[in-house]
Amino acid sequence: MTDTTVATGLTVQQWDAKFFTEYVRGNRLAKYMGTNENSIIQLKSDLTKKKGDSVTFALVNKLSGAGVTGSGTLEGNEEDLLSRSFKLAVDKIRNAVRVAEVDEQFSAISLRQAGKIVLKDWMMEQTRDDVLQALGSINGSNLTDADATARNAWLVDNADRVIFGDGSVGGFTDHSADLGLVTSSMKLEKDVIGLIKRKAKNASPKIRPIRINGDEEWYVLACDSYQFRDAKASLEQIHRESGVRGKNNPLYTDGDICYDGVIIREIPELGDIYRTELGTAGASSAQLGAAFLLGAQAVGLAWAKKTTSKTEEFDYGDKVGVAIEEIRGIGKITFGSNASTDTGDLKDQGVLTVYTASAAD
Repeated sequence: MTDTTVATGLTVQQWDAKFFTEYVRGNRLAKYMGTNENSIIQLKSDLTKKKGDSVTFALVNKLSGAGVTGSGTLEGNEEDLLSRSFKLAVDKIRNAVRVAEVDEQFSAISLRQAGKIVLKDWMMEQTRDDVLQALGSINGSNLTDADATARNAWLVDNADRVIFGDGSVGGFTDHSADLGLVTSSMKLEKDVIGLIKRKAKNASPKIRPIRINGDEEWYVLACDSYQFRDAKASLEQIHRESGVRGKNNPLYTDGDICYDGVIIREIPELGDIYRTELGTAGASSAQLGAAFLLGAQAVGLAWAKKTTSKTEEFDYGDKVGVAIEEIRGIGKITFGSNASTDTGDLKDQGVLTVYTASAAD
């Protein structure tokens, strides 16, 4: 009798599927990922089943009309369903490790296992950084790559989605000049957080909060470590007087803090990106940082090919390498606000950008 064995190819596929699942679940942004329109990071995997170089996200605005009551005629008084689209291009991303036989002898499968942790961490960090770069992007270009003309055009179109400092400054036509009005005292504090939320809810169209536990509405405010420090300090009295007693009080913990329907989340890597980019562009050379209030459909993440691994031998078999690759795209979701074109005068769908002081300790 011949025993049935599992084909090596199937074993590799199982490993790849497990790797993909673990790296997505392990990402610090995973709790905000989902496939529906209520997710901050909306996932689409359409291209895993068909060919193509981009995925289209459909954006449908809320109805704003009064409707018809009583015996009023509805026919002919229907409301226009304002819909827009956002196309996200995908590209290949990959990395690999290589091991020489003289150092350690690996089979293809054991090498996959050996490199699993480092490759998973690399992929998680790459995904995280791409999302963070997308948050501050200017119509598809990283903030560092956008020139003054592009930044100014974006600012004009997103004037209802940008706050400089404490909200008392800004002409919203010159990005550089408005940054120069932010003083070192304009920190990410309690009153500013309330202002950010009100601006998001009164933007046109509104930035939709995400819904949790049925009907609870929340925004997520992503900020760097120094902005988070300022926010936590300004909320200290509230947490001391109205928060739970003991070690679970936000005064003692290092996790998210909440205020006025806003989850304030510290993401240190935001400082690496935006404190570096903005530098001392504030008034009297004040160090600035960027924070982002996130609502539904803030970022799109499209997969055309989920994570797969490949192995290869080099130097007459003396060295063996394993590579991890996927084809995907990450971008801030935008929509056209021009009445005549779907992609004219782009606005950010679910992101409100906040530039505040971000002084180091």
